[in-house]
Amino acid sequence: MMPEHMSPVAHLDLYQIPEKRSRGWYLSLMAPNEKGPSYAWLDPSRLYCNQQALRDCIEDLLQPFQGDQIDLVAGIDAMGFILGAAIASHLGKGFLAIRKAGHLCVEAKSQTYVDYSGREKVMEVRTDAIKPGLRILLVDQWIETGGTMRAAIKLVEDQGGIVAGVATICIEDSDGGKWVRGNYKCSDCVPEPLRSQFKEYFLESIKM
Repeated sequence: MMPEHMSPVAHLDLYQIPEKRSRGWYLSLMAPNEKGPSYAWLDPSRLYCNQQALRDCIEDLLQPFQGDQIDLVAGIDAMGFILGAAIASHLGKGFLAIRKAGHLCVEAKSQTYVDYSGREKVMEVRTDAIKPGLRILLVDQWIETGGTMRAAIKLVEDQGGIVAGVATICIEDSDGGKWVRGNYKCSDCVPEPLRSQFKEYFLESIKM
């Protein structure tokens, strides 16, 4: 959640593209929370509006997986659908939606989890898409406490699938985020010099 000392981030124009596109340049397109503590502290969806930003974001996320076998891309409901589907298209692979409970009208396997707000929820995936040995790249927009991603991992593995990796814009330095990083090959878009700023939920010093 956004701390009281948070102040607006200096943004690039929504469609501005810098001459030199260093890794993570598009992070300055994200918008800070303006609506209070019931919302996430940062909204990444602005960067999806910029075609080059989205392309560079995808390429940065996929860089650690170059040469790896990925059979299917799975995106987590709901914002993970955007990046997940875009990554699947980029790779020429199929896309599997991992849904919040109550949205699938076919046979599904379910898994309970606790999200970043502390609420218990249920996630589902159809039972006919994951075959034993299928290597799946899991994609979400953000990992905060890690509960949502851990539930998705369990859904994949309980059906015999293999988690080929985890890709997300940011993996926070929470216990859950550390668990995901410690157990699976991961990729996010945050350059190491900016990692401490994301940890503090304060991006005032980003000047791109």
